Amino acid sequence: MFYLSISTAWLTSGLQPPQLFQVKPSRKTEQQDDAPERGIVKQLVGLGRLKPYLWPAGNFGFKIRSIFALILTVAGQFVIVGSPFLLGQAINQLKIVQNGDTTTQLTVLIIGLILGYGALRLLSTLFSEGREYIFAPVAQSAQRAVATETFAHMHRLSLRYHLEKRTGRLTRIIERGVKSIDFLFRFLLFNIGPTFLQLGIVAVAFASVYDWRFAAIAIAIVVTYVAFTIYTTEWRLKFRREMNRQDNEAAAKAVDSLLNYETVKYFSAEEFETSRYDGAMMGYMKAAIRSRTSLSTVNIGQSFFMALGLVAVVLLASQSVLTGRDMDIGDITTVTLVMSQLYRPLNILGFAYREIKQALTDLENMFALMDRRPEIEDIAGAQDIGHVTGRVEFEEVYFHYDPDREILKGINFTIEPGQTVAIVGPTGAGKSTLSRILFRFYDLAAGTVRIDGQDLSRLTQSSVRQALGIVPQDTVLFNDTIGYNIGYAKPGATQAEVEQAAKDAQVHEFIASLPNGYDTVVGERGLKLSGGEKQRVAIARTLLKNPAILILDEATSALDSATERDIQAALDRIATDRTTLVIAHRLSTITAADQILVLDDGHIRERGTHEELLREDGLYAHLWAQQESEPEPGF
Repeated sequence: MFYLSISTAWLTSGLQPPQLFQVKPSRKTEQQDDAPERGIVKQLVGLGRLKPYLWPAGNFGFKIRSIFALILTVAGQFVIVGSPFLLGQAINQLKIVQNGDTTTQLTVLIIGLILGYGALRLLSTLFSEGREYIFAPVAQSAQRAVATETFAHMHRLSLRYHLEKRTGRLTRIIERGVKSIDFLFRFLLFNIGPTFLQLGIVAVAFASVYDWRFAAIAIAIVVTYVAFTIYTTEWRLKFRREMNRQDNEAAAKAVDSLLNYETVKYFSAEEFETSRYDGAMMGYMKAAIRSRTSLSTVNIGQSFFMALGLVAVVLLASQSVLTGRDMDIGDITTVTLVMSQLYRPLNILGFAYREIKQALTDLENMFALMDRRPEIEDIAGAQDIGHVTGRVEFEEVYFHYDPDREILKGINFTIEPGQTVAIVGPTGAGKSTLSRILFRFYDLAAGTVRIDGQDLSRLTQSSVRQALGIVPQDTVLFNDTIGYNIGYAKPGATQAEVEQAAKDAQVHEFIASLPNGYDTVVGERGLKLSGGEKQRVAIARTLLKNPAILILDEATSALDSATERDIQAALDRIATDRTTLVIAHRLSTITAADQILVLDDGHIRERGTHEELLREDGLYAHLWAQQESEPEPGF
């Protein structure tokens, strides 16, 4: 971790600026979001992080369910191994009958053995399904808890992080991580683990009932099979990783392109976007082909070891029968069935190991995401801001997004409660950065920002943001109804409150004219509405919040002159007795501001009222003359 350098202006002056807080970049780069490659043993140890979800503190019911599920799993393995021994004995007794030794007692014994075999087979299924029935709520609850925690953590991460990330890639990491939990539960707890337990039971049974050599063959074949599977799967994993990388790339390109649908249309770039996506899919296709062909090699090797083990135990059993040892034809059936049952879960071990390895990697990637500390965190003992009167102070504020490019250089200004202060200046001067600092999306390189005399860095972020309201320049709406988007500012708001906010924003009549009124769905990012309609909905949303401090970031930039005048009147009304910071491009909207700050190259070059700045005949006067000579918007 490193800290960003302090402002060049302070350095050249030879003074040390007051560093109350510093910009701390995220601890990991984008590439480092993926967990470092680790061995499967270390990855399995990392599963301990799931314990609180599987064994939740205070939830006695879930603990009981987990215990019963494990009991049924263990009992099921004994039942599975025991059933072939009953069938083998039944076949041995049938041979006695075939030799002419028939008695009622023997007949009953044979029928009982066969019925017992069938009962154990049924019981093994009942145990398996009962385990699923009992454990399903625990597994699904764990998935839900992890997914919710990860989602909440994503919202705690900084704005910088989300601006640098691709949404499609992040959603894939979360989706795969959550799905991997269910997969790991099923295969580790109820497939792979029980398989090795079954091997132990088989080895003891073979050694006790028949010969230690049967146990040795079973153990040797299974161990060799597992070793071969692990080795070859590790070899194949590089193809799977490449597949995932190409899949992420294709998904990111698709989401990015579709989110910018209109831009693609503006530039007739459909073929270009399709070509980019096809290129990513081509990479995925090549990796997938290599992965599939290498799988054939693994499958052939696995089948060889399975056949070798089966032939070995049958030959050994046949030799014992032919030499007159304590084995009969039924015992050949027994060892054959036992080995076949042991192989059944092993048959998918290659797939299971690959998927477990991938699931562990997916889970690690998700946990790596959860381990990322937010760039902006509340300090220990941070206080809520409490009642806000609205005094805002910027004192010697220095800020940069990147160390080599300063944005703000020693900014000083104060907004008294109820005042309206406008920020103007050329594009890229740092106007919108002021609003992001107020919302504390970023911390400072140096300086202090205060609200009602309270240092922003010592207040909780949530309480500060509750006191602020903003109408941004680039309005983005949820893909939901207009009513939902306006009411988003105040959960539980009544329909009357939503409609009043819409009336104040001069958008109620437009909404009422729609076939579905306030239930009209606006589309993804609000694309079904025009720019002006979206901004009026955003204004209504902010009006409903009724913040103590209002920020208007070029809030009427997408409106025609007539609509702008109506909305400006509404904004002027709500700005009364409320601290308002106006970031303006259209100077005609801020002539009545109590103070206008002219920002240029990170410095406040001029300050004063509209009339005072015109008399100074400086940068503001130049901007005013330039805009006055331009035609009115909408004409």
